[in-house]
Amino acid sequence: MRLAENFKSKIIWKDVISAFILVFNSLVWYTLTYALFTDVINGLQVSSSERLIMFIVYYVGAGCSAILGSVFFSRTRKIDFLTWIITGSVMTMLLVIIANNNMPINILVCLLLGISIGAGLPSCLAYFAEATTVENRGVCGGITWTAIGFGTFILALLMNTLDTAIAFLILAIWRTSGLVAFSFSTSKNAIEQAHTVPTYRSILQRREVMLYLVPWIMFSLVNFIEAPMLDRLFGDFRNLVVLIEFALMGLFAIIGGLLADLVGRKRVIITGFVMLGIGYAALSLFSGTQVSWYLYTTFDGVAWGMFASVFFMALWGDLGEHYEKEKYYALGGLPFLLAGLLPIIIEPYTGSIEVVAAFSLASFFLFLAVLPLMYAPETLPEKKIRERELKGYIEKAKKIKEKDT
Repeated sequence: MRLAENFKSKIIWKDVISAFILVFNSLVWYTLTYALFTDVINGLQVSSSERLIMFIVYYVGAGCSAILGSVFFSRTRKIDFLTWIITGSVMTMLLVIIANNNMPINILVCLLLGISIGAGLPSCLAYFAEATTVENRGVCGGITWTAIGFGTFILALLMNTLDTAIAFLILAIWRTSGLVAFSFSTSKNAIEQAHTVPTYRSILQRREVMLYLVPWIMFSLVNFIEAPMLDRLFGDFRNLVVLIEFALMGLFAIIGGLLADLVGRKRVIITGFVMLGIGYAALSLFSGTQVSWYLYTTFDGVAWGMFASVFFMALWGDLGEHYEKEKYYALGGLPFLLAGLLPIIIEPYTGSIEVVAAFSLASFFLFLAVLPLMYAPETLPEKKIRERELKGYIEKAKKIKEKDT
């Protein structure tokens, strides 16, 4: 009830819908395009070094374009979004030209695809942050991420039965449909807003940013370094694990977002790190037992849901405060984006790594990552938390009084 009242008074719904559609369309497209792109590259009859070069070029393009996009997109955001969406659609269709025997063309396509993905993502998420308020950004992010998960799952099932070229065509059409977002925007100012522009140096010098960024980097490294080890451990069971985690993430993205708006981001993040640490500890201590598999799957799915609503959607917008938020989202997104290259590099060596030792180290570093968070300030204003607690007490008192009378 209180949450609904807060939404009515604080949210300009047309702006939120516009931002929701843009983020939803962009992240579903990014997830499925990368999955198909990976399948195509892995299916080429090329050497492992050539395959690695193509992935590196893709990640370099995505990372560099995200940094540059965070600088330039905020100035003419509307026209830049239009260009970004159309370019992404064209690049998705061009993926069909990747061939076994044309390495220069393959490298160019990989670079352009990376650029078409990274260039607008920080500004896209910054637009979402500006369309919401600090009091409800968490739950809005949770709802958005749940929709992203559901949309990704449905489209993946559809494309799984289709030829690769047709799947790329569907993704290109899906990407183009993101232009619908602009029909919901209430005004030009809903997309282009003037804010104080921070430098990357000034952002990194902020103590609160580093106290959140360092644990996030540690999580990103652990998550992707351990991915090949999990594939090796679970084997054929891995697909079921991913499906269960997907469902849990969708559910707990909303719950995590709601809790983030009620009790604060910091508590939700710390809870997520502790759950991940317990999950890896279970795999280490009870290695080989299916009980440890179920424990890990449950804790990992719940933690991912919490992180999706807070780390991906809300936190960097909170830290951006009254500043232009593109660079905050770029810094927050780069560790996770670039760490995606790690499984590709590590996979050939997983056979020589002891699984139990790897999971023990993962658990240790995740628990260690909690230490900076203990000193991090809460990004949800303390005043808002106290106001909601007071309203809760008043409502309970009213209910008790009504029962007594």
